[in-house]
Amino acid sequence: MTGVQVKRIEPGAIDSEVADRAMKRIKAYLMRHPDEQTIQVVGEVGGREALVLPREAVSLLAFILSQAAAGRGVSVMPSHSELTTQQAADMLNVSRPYLIGLLEGGEIPYRLVGRHRRVRFDDLMEYKRRTEADGRAAADELAELGQELGI
Repeated sequence: MTGVQVKRIEPGAIDSEVADRAMKRIKAYLMRHPDEQTIQVVGEVGGREALVLPREAVSLLAFILSQAAAGRGVSVMPSHSELTTQQAADMLNVSRPYLIGLLEGGEIPYRLVGRHRRVRFDDLMEYKRRTEADGRAAADELAELGQELGI
């Protein structure tokens, strides 16, 4: 990532039992308080001012803990991050030459830094959402055609 810091937790770096307990407590709290947009975290020892967190940040923490509990690693990156073509290809699980074809075909926006292409993470995820939606629509159409034909 160019100029953007990515935080990564390697698989197994967090005790899975501790992560699982914490994730369950957070999810239970969020379920009991569905309308709260800020969450106060108070130390169990007490006496100190509560830490106030946005609900979305607490939900993200619960997701990270669920992945850690399952023994998986997690990376967190800002949505405005720029990726190299190899990083973008890896995220889409395609070859770098295939990704470059998508870029040059106008499927995914990019910018040049010298001779190197950079792809915004947001643009890459928008392309991924779009292609997944197209795939679902095609599958639905095939299923409907199959029903019409009695297959």
